[in-house]
Amino acid sequence: MKKHLLTVLLALGLLPVWAQQQGVSKDQILIGTIQDLSGPLAGYGKAVRNGMQKRIDELNEQGSIHGRKLKLLTEDSGYDPKRAVLAAQKLVNQDKIFIMAAHIGTAQNNAAMPVQFDKNIINFLPVTAAREMYEPFNRLKYAAFATYFDQMRAAVPNLTKEKKISKVCAIYQDDEFGLEVLRGAEAGLKTINMDFTEKTTYKRGATDFSSQVARMKSAGCEMVVLGTIIRETVGTIAEARKTGFNPLFIGSSAAYTDLIHKLGGKAMDGMYATMTVPHPYLDETSKPIAAWANKYKAKFGDDPTVFSVYGYIIVDAFIRGAEKAGPNLTTDSFIKAMDSLTLPPDMFGGPEGKFTPTQHLSSNRSRLSQIQDGRWKIISDYYKLD
Repeated sequence: MKKHLLTVLLALGLLPVWAQQQGVSKDQILIGTIQDLSGPLAGYGKAVRNGMQKRIDELNEQGSIHGRKLKLLTEDSGYDPKRAVLAAQKLVNQDKIFIMAAHIGTAQNNAAMPVQFDKNIINFLPVTAAREMYEPFNRLKYAAFATYFDQMRAAVPNLTKEKKISKVCAIYQDDEFGLEVLRGAEAGLKTINMDFTEKTTYKRGATDFSSQVARMKSAGCEMVVLGTIIRETVGTIAEARKTGFNPLFIGSSAAYTDLIHKLGGKAMDGMYATMTVPHPYLDETSKPIAAWANKYKAKFGDDPTVFSVYGYIIVDAFIRGAEKAGPNLTTDSFIKAMDSLTLPPDMFGGPEGKFTPTQHLSSNRSRLSQIQDGRWKIISDYYKLD
């Protein structure tokens, strides 16, 4: 009887929108996120969550979105696609979130998205730069960062030409992430009529890279493309240095983290990585970034990382979209708002972003950074791609 009454009231337009839309009440919006809090990317996942919470707290302390505060609900995937599905089922079906934001991991997002889409829940700006986050087009997919494919497609041929490299090799994780890095680099090399001299893989979770390094050393590789994340990046470069193998190493934004030089030490100096926003060191010359970074440390007790910035700017983008959608926030009104939204360059130096009804990647621009004297230094402008 109650369900029938609700149906009648809805048909007559007598129920407010917040009584009809999952995750939206009169005074609150529920944001869900799935992070790795206990697995190999726990350092990333905790930073993303903290960055999200920082921006949410700022909003809630200063005001609201049309009278609504934000609440963040976090689940741990352990970087396991199967656990990501279970986490999505809980957030979508039990917790009744309005939107899934900043979910970390390529395979994890691919596994969880069907659960969300079945209930008309948007996958908003996941923390992965895989093309599947916006291709094929789906009205419920929004992506923020230049893809691994485009990052490597731009950076690898530029660095190859600049350093006059004749033999380029690759080591990559044997999954969707690693293949995206590899394919982007292959596409970039093709534009300068080159191909890989050698390619080698490793399984997710591997800790020994001696055979892969020996193979690349034997091939005379002068530059190595890294389809690696944290431990694998450090492990590969450390093994290479130990054996006297010293090519140029270039990774994607997945390896652009302070954990590389913190864990690997001096051996990591000289490594290159593509990136979209800079790591926020506490002593940044930019006063706004330094102030933000120090407030973050005071709040969470940890130094912020680039993944903290990702979480922060993703929630900021959500706030902009939800504000533009107006007081009657629904999935449809949010999509309409996002599809005409331009995100201005942020204080961290990220590029302008823009969405349209047919384009749900905000920007394909990235630039290059290098570890110099134990910290990342930006060494290029944003690459322009067709």
